[in-house]
Amino acid sequence: MRATLFRLFAAMLVLCVLSPSLVKAEDWRKKYPEIRIGVTAGENQTDMLGRWKRVADYLSKELGVKVIVRPASDYAGVIEAMKAKQLELAWYGPASFAKAWLITGGQIVPLVTHTGAEGAVGFCSVIAVKSDSPYKSVQDLKGKKLALADPNSTSGNQAPRYFLGEQGINVDTFFGSATFSGSHENSIMGLTNGTFDAAATSWYSDEFSHITRMESKGMIPQHSTRILWKSPLLPNDPWAMPAWLPEEMRGEVKKALLAMPAKAPDVLANLFEGKAKSMVEVKMDDYAPVVDMIKANLEQRKGS
Repeated sequence: MRATLFRLFAAMLVLCVLSPSLVKAEDWRKKYPEIRIGVTAGENQTDMLGRWKRVADYLSKELGVKVIVRPASDYAGVIEAMKAKQLELAWYGPASFAKAWLITGGQIVPLVTHTGAEGAVGFCSVIAVKSDSPYKSVQDLKGKKLALADPNSTSGNQAPRYFLGEQGINVDTFFGSATFSGSHENSIMGLTNGTFDAAATSWYSDEFSHITRMESKGMIPQHSTRILWKSPLLPNDPWAMPAWLPEEMRGEVKKALLAMPAKAPDVLANLFEGKAKSMVEVKMDDYAPVVDMIKANLEQRKGS
């Protein structure tokens, strides 16, 4: 009997030595049996939640824990929820990620992002006007009404504020008004119905943007807007987790996200409307220029 027990103990010890990752994986799952994903988007929540439920179901299957979506009405909601340890994973815009990284003292870790259909890992901020408007350049918009999406939106505020500033244009004083509409959809709807003369939003390609998405849904007429100004390329939206979570946990989430195009191509296609090609790993260095942009904008606002 004693010999049998000894052999059983020895076998268990060998298993632990050979498979330490399994033991560690079990440990994080016991402490974190649920993963909450924070998301926000420049569209109505019904459409957004339909896509994100499929992502949550995929991750739940891959990770062996319950994964739920926690939608926020704005970018600040996701930032504050992760800071308060109410989220384990979030899909940020570059600027909101940079803001979260700054206010947590560098405690938010980027994991992966998506590539576009052509393999590009980036997008632009654009300023759109109505197709039949007389405006030919940003200078023509002096004193006009500009729609900004959200204070923490990359393409809808931070990027145009920064890059126009480099051209000597102060968004707060150059335009007659620079109003936060609350979302990209609100900005574009306001542009097409005449509430605003111009709107700042995102652009991935001529085939994929907030404008093309709204056109495909019949929310705005086809070709009712045109692009007046375009920023330099910005890094794509990162998926990120807090540094205070176990490294093994972050590693497994990253692995599951990177595997999504192969294991669940329909989920990826649904999330990005067929406009994403793959998922790629990202590092903090990829977003360092965005952090610098946020810092510069904060300094500019303080000085104005």
